[in-house]
Amino acid sequence: MDDNAIDALLERVLAPWVRALGMKPVDVTEESATLRLPFSGELRHSGGVICGQVFMAAADTAMIVAISAALGGFRPMTTVALNTSFMRAVRKGDVLVKARVLRMGRNLVFGEIELYEEEGRMAVHATSTYALLD
Repeated sequence: MDDNAIDALLERVLAPWVRALGMKPVDVTEESATLRLPFSGELRHSGGVICGQVFMAAADTAMIVAISAALGGFRPMTTVALNTSFMRAVRKGDVLVKARVLRMGRNLVFGEIELYEEEGRMAVHATSTYALLD
């Protein structure tokens, strides 16, 4: 999938508030996707750090792209589980979101997502399970 196809996919399948995060593809292979989550002060909560909800939405979004790339295109799917560990606070800067498919089954897909802050340190680690719906 090229950048235009990924942008079109994100525009078509994401909720408007997730699209508003402005995530853009950096690198997509047959089983992985790296997206950039651009920094915005509006993503921070009153404690001055980016909200966990933002990171979970970013992780979920990157995994949808990785699964779509592995399948050769988007198929309807739904998140079954998204287990997230927040390892360090992120106060500023773009975040790289790296998702990869660990196992593609007939009906279930297992993945891993890592989010890196601007200095290259992992801030969030997540594992996920998706059900393919068709």
